[in-house]
Amino acid sequence: MGQVAFDTLQASEELQTAGLTSQQAKLVVRKSHEVADVATKADIADVKRDIADVRKDLSAEIADVRKDMAARFEKTDAQIADVRKDMENRLDKLGLQLTVRLGGMLILAIGAALTAILKLVH
Repeated sequence: MGQVAFDTLQASEELQTAGLTSQQAKLVVRKSHEVADVATKADIADVKRDIADVRKDLSAEIADVRKDMAARFEKTDAQIADVRKDMENRLDKLGLQLTVRLGGMLILAIGAALTAILKLVH
């Protein structure tokens, strides 16, 4: 931070004129000068620029993260669609297998029933 122009000699003389001893005046001026470290308009402008730069950097990083997330979600959605299609295909195949097996069992049952009827008739 910038230092404010401060005439320590003049301040010390004014304090002595007001009734302080030379030693007291020097101490007051020294301590006043130490705490007088204040921000100048240039310091504030620098901080504002730094904040603007950080905001710009963060905005760019956030945009990159959003793009990355969107790409990952698209990839995940595609994977879910692939799994869903695979499951539908497997269920269709399983349904067909069950239909064929049930049909075979019905044929065997009808055949056994016809055989039993023919044996009873003859």
